[in-house]
Amino acid sequence: MHAHELRRAWTDFWTARGHADVPSSGLIPHHPSAPMFTNSGMMPFVSYFTGEEQVPWTPPRASSIQRCVRAGGKHNDLDDIGRSLRHLSFFEMLGNFSFGDYFKADAIRWAWEFTTDVLGLDAERIWVTCHVDDDEAVELWVDEVGFPIERIQRLDKDNFWEMGDTGPCGPSSELFWDFGPEHGPEGGPANPASEARYVEFWNLVFQQFFRRDDGSLRPLDSQNIDTGAGLERILGVTIDRASVFDTDELASLVRRSEELTGVTLGTSDEADIALKLLADHARTMSFLVADGVVPSNEDRGFVLRRIIRRAIRYAYLLDVDKPITPALAEHTIELMADAYPVLSEQADLITGTLAREEDAFRRTLRSGLAILDGALDDVDAGGELPGTVAFQLHDTYGFPLEVTSEIVEDRGYTLDRAGFDTAMADQRDRARAAGKKGSLAAGDEADAFAAILGEHGTTEFVGRETFDVDARIVGVVPAADGTTSVFLDRTPFYAESGGQVGDTGTIAGDGFAGEVHDALYAVPGLVRHVVAVTDGEPVVGATVRAAIDVARRDAIRRNHTATHLYHWALREVLGPHVKQQGSLVAPDRLRFDFSHFEAVTPDQVRRIEDLVNADVLANDAVHHFETTKDEAAELGAIAFFGEKYGDLVRVLEAGPHSTELCGGTHVRRTGDIGPSKIVSESSIGSNLRRIEAITGFGPIDRIRGEEAELADAAARIGVPRPELLDGIDKRLAELKELRDEVKALKAKLATGGADDLAAQAVDGVVVARVDGLARDDLRSLGVAVRDREGVRGVVLVGAPDGGGVALVAAVAADSGLDAGALIADAARTVKGGGGKHPELAVAGGKDPSRIDEALDQARVAAGIA
Repeated sequence: MHAHELRRAWTDFWTARGHADVPSSGLIPHHPSAPMFTNSGMMPFVSYFTGEEQVPWTPPRASSIQRCVRAGGKHNDLDDIGRSLRHLSFFEMLGNFSFGDYFKADAIRWAWEFTTDVLGLDAERIWVTCHVDDDEAVELWVDEVGFPIERIQRLDKDNFWEMGDTGPCGPSSELFWDFGPEHGPEGGPANPASEARYVEFWNLVFQQFFRRDDGSLRPLDSQNIDTGAGLERILGVTIDRASVFDTDELASLVRRSEELTGVTLGTSDEADIALKLLADHARTMSFLVADGVVPSNEDRGFVLRRIIRRAIRYAYLLDVDKPITPALAEHTIELMADAYPVLSEQADLITGTLAREEDAFRRTLRSGLAILDGALDDVDAGGELPGTVAFQLHDTYGFPLEVTSEIVEDRGYTLDRAGFDTAMADQRDRARAAGKKGSLAAGDEADAFAAILGEHGTTEFVGRETFDVDARIVGVVPAADGTTSVFLDRTPFYAESGGQVGDTGTIAGDGFAGEVHDALYAVPGLVRHVVAVTDGEPVVGATVRAAIDVARRDAIRRNHTATHLYHWALREVLGPHVKQQGSLVAPDRLRFDFSHFEAVTPDQVRRIEDLVNADVLANDAVHHFETTKDEAAELGAIAFFGEKYGDLVRVLEAGPHSTELCGGTHVRRTGDIGPSKIVSESSIGSNLRRIEAITGFGPIDRIRGEEAELADAAARIGVPRPELLDGIDKRLAELKELRDEVKALKAKLATGGADDLAAQAVDGVVVARVDGLARDDLRSLGVAVRDREGVRGVVLVGAPDGGGVALVAAVAADSGLDAGALIADAARTVKGGGGKHPELAVAGGKDPSRIDEALDQARVAAGIA
């Protein structure tokens, strides 16, 4: 059976039995309890099993073919890939699910029906396991299905499933295929020595209990079915092959890996591991990129980057010196896009991402492997690589620790992890010590902040529409920098958070006045006003008037709402893979960091600006309101990077296109933003870009400044401003003519001294220092001297006006001299090189202080010392 046939057979079987056909969800799960990646078929249904959401299907049963990845955290099969017959980092999980509908009898009966009738498997080679206490399941297998009791084994922990320490759980029953005596001894699945022979291919979980905090079990009111059958394992069973790499799609990827590497299965154990790993990782990295994971150094992005780099490294070790991952991805797309259209939809993103990652990592590999090879040469066979070497590779060359570790272990060495950790800790301590100067929070300050919070509670923020308010001072804490931290029971000052800077303004009253330079959270919920006291002293209990700088707040609001419009516009122009990765909202500018793989082109910048300004000109209403997190999700609100949200959230609807979660301050209508202009676009890291933009009066001020600069430039070259470009072109042409004249004069002057230099010949060879000439001019002079009567060779060395050293050697054809040899040692002396032509050699150097020494070496080389 082929993969597409099994997918179709599975879907047809369960839809015929009233199951909703649920498409595969992506590899990034959304449930709060979910792991890093979707790693099982039941993951998208967790909220139905826990009762958090109502099951949307009638009857309440479903089936799916779910793409899964196990490559991080508790479920991590990476180290087994290629070495094991059946472990994969990407796999497809077939599943059928009942949410309080049918239970054990139907689950067991249908599983057997699919296994024997649809798949046509030999019933005599199937084994079943059940939980030691689940007599009901055993009876169903024997009495309802007619399965022989002698091939049913009772296990404990291996046949009991739990979602966590508490929550739904229950016994399970598993189906195993016997691959025969060549794969291990008899004894069934219960025999640990027979693991390779008896391979589990379907797990039926009977969720019938709830685990309490005290560990006891109570029956669930609604009993559920959750089954999982590995597609690749079932395919292997249908062809009676123990290795999943013999199944059609993986075998095709192995063959493609052979074509790309020029290495075939069976060449060596190491080559077999590499080819299978490439086949597996081709699917994993293709699907992860398609589902929105961006290679980075954190979280999911780090796992993806590691998978890509492992594939590249194994290809590199097979002497593959050309990019391989894009071609592997293209073959994955060709094989699986019919089942998973997201692959073809994101084909350019997948291949482009992998090409960029591979190009960058191959450069790292070349430099890092050379250093690692040299270091391992100094280690005795089977010895330990010092952790300091691994740290140097990591810190200086960007060589990942896990790659160093894998290479070291593959070659039979060990790695001094403790030494690496010590070096890393020392670096952190140095960074921490460097940053301590001027740090804010001393221990006594933190204690004081906690005490204020404990006594008075959090600060009430009233500053969305109220810009000055009477408030009571509830805390005063002097700061080490001479300012005073003032705490109020309520405040109009927005405390820095979500990328928006804190407000500034004044606090005054009861004989006290001060300028608020910043507003921050001392601890969550407690606003700290950083105050420079101008009169009197703040006193706890005093009533004061707190007022923000309204003009500054207005500028911040314009930039903050514009940030949301830019997020929408970036996704419209660059693609839905764009995700916000950080931001700064200040009065003079906004800064927005986002995931993207290449520089934003000038044309794309214009299109982004046009989209934003079109929404500004539309002057649509901006709605900023509080709602529940679930309602916000139904509205399609996008959560911003790095923010934590409670059950109640604030939603910003900025015109018709942007709906996002945000707790900041915003304008009332998009037209309040005013004109907006992107002023810079740059890279801030691998696959991360940054734009900075201005709004309101910012673009007007920028236009005025540029107009003044243009007027000044026009005045300097003596033309009216409308004729500035023509005037510049004219001046550049004149400048070129003058430079050409100067160059010609210099060349003429240089060659004019050829006779004088020729007169210095010793045994027909001239060795002289000539400063102030560019390398080409020095070359012309050398040729002119060589062509003088009585000269068979010449070496000229000098310091050009632009710095450095220029060396020229020219010899006659019948001189018996070699121009390159004449200046070889001299070039090295001045820290340079080049120039190996036997008749005319030109070289450069960096150290003018050693020119005279270089001339002496040239005389020795010419035999006239």
